[in-house]
Amino acid sequence: MEARQRRSFTDDYKRQAVDLVASSGRSIGSVAKELGLRDSVLRRWVELRGAGREPTAAARRPTTQAPLPSADHAAEVARLQRENERLRMERDILKKSIAIFAGVRT
Repeated sequence: MEARQRRSFTDDYKRQAVDLVASSGRSIGSVAKELGLRDSVLRRWVELRGAGREPTAAARRPTTQAPLPSADHAAEVARLQRENERLRMERDILKKSIAIFAGVRT
């Protein structure tokens, strides 16, 4: 099996490819396909040069902590925890009663 020869690119070519991604507004994948490159190669070039498109909406969104739970929220959580515990207890009772009626010991 013949090994693939590694291609090398000039810095000018890399810069032009990164500029094409930044100026065209197209995805890295589509530009890489057009240039005959792998996505990962062009993505690495973009990251190394700090270029690229504007950040996405998710990246522009400020990162904030979740608001502290209000008293109503805390009361609802406590109520749901009590209900959950009651339902677990009922489930366990039913499991044990089935075993008793079926004649099986647990």
